[in-house]
Amino acid sequence: MANTAIIGAGSWGTALAVLLAHNGHEVTVWSILENEVEMLSREREHKEKLPGVVIPDSIQFTTDLEYASAGKDMVVMAVPSPYTRSTAHNMAPYIGQDQLIVTVAKGIEEDTLMIQTEIIEQEIPQAVTAVLSGPSHAEEVGRGLPTTVVVGAKSKEIAERVQSYFMNEVFRVYTSPDILGIELGGSLKNVIALAAGMADGLGFGDNTKAALVTRGIAEMGRLAVAMGAKAETLNGLSGIGDLIVTCASRHSRNRKAGMLIGQGYSMQEAMDEVHMVVEGVYSAKAAIALSKKYQIDMPIVEQVNQVLFHGHSAKEAVHDLMLRQRRSESDELGWE
Repeated sequence: MANTAIIGAGSWGTALAVLLAHNGHEVTVWSILENEVEMLSREREHKEKLPGVVIPDSIQFTTDLEYASAGKDMVVMAVPSPYTRSTAHNMAPYIGQDQLIVTVAKGIEEDTLMIQTEIIEQEIPQAVTAVLSGPSHAEEVGRGLPTTVVVGAKSKEIAERVQSYFMNEVFRVYTSPDILGIELGGSLKNVIALAAGMADGLGFGDNTKAALVTRGIAEMGRLAVAMGAKAETLNGLSGIGDLIVTCASRHSRNRKAGMLIGQGYSMQEAMDEVHMVVEGVYSAKAAIALSKKYQIDMPIVEQVNQVLFHGHSAKEAVHDLMLRQRRSESDELGWE
């Protein structure tokens, strides 16, 4: 049995807390919100964000960051990605040498263009980091529906340790050394999912969705490989797997926000309606900045930025995408 902590009591943090408790681990969940801690301790259900999922009595809730994180065998960072740095900074004094921190957030920091593990390592240099990602909506994990994810770490030993903590008969965990690829896949797919949602909001059909998913994974793969990630990772669970589920699922906050924008909502109105952090909005600027830095063509990401931040309508974005200069599907294929 491992003594574990979940930092962040949103839907994903709560679902993982339930999973780890069912695996027999001791679990403490931290939230910055005192009323959330009181509600979860009393109700044993996150009725707003994870309705119907019963929280075992063994799970403790606290607002004390030191109590939650100090001395734990594993600390899971489940706060939304825009808050990873500030939370890690506040947590740093309580983390011991080589203590394990696993990030489950998906996002690229706008100002620094850092992925989540890099942020944690910068703020808590004494920690050992890993990332867990893949097609895994909290609503389904909390209910025990079969799910498969991948954990990335710098060493096989750490990856297999995290794998052993999380894996059970309904939650299958693979391992990988490609931390960068896993994190880029999980972050960039949120931006593509916004575009997929906009298409849904405009009333477009399956052809459009298939095109966005297919060309989206091409964009994600080009950038990731240019940055040093492996193509196999982007073709796996944290790339195309996560992209498919986020573009298609009713649980996807990024797709829902995009759908509202396609229906005429402003970016802020859509985010307010979703009632949760829409991480694709925060990663969109970072994605376009990375595309320019590495000189990678990312037309879908570019149009999402135009809609979010430059006053374009979703309909104009689709028009601009469809009327781009003619080209072949793959530059690697030549004529005989």
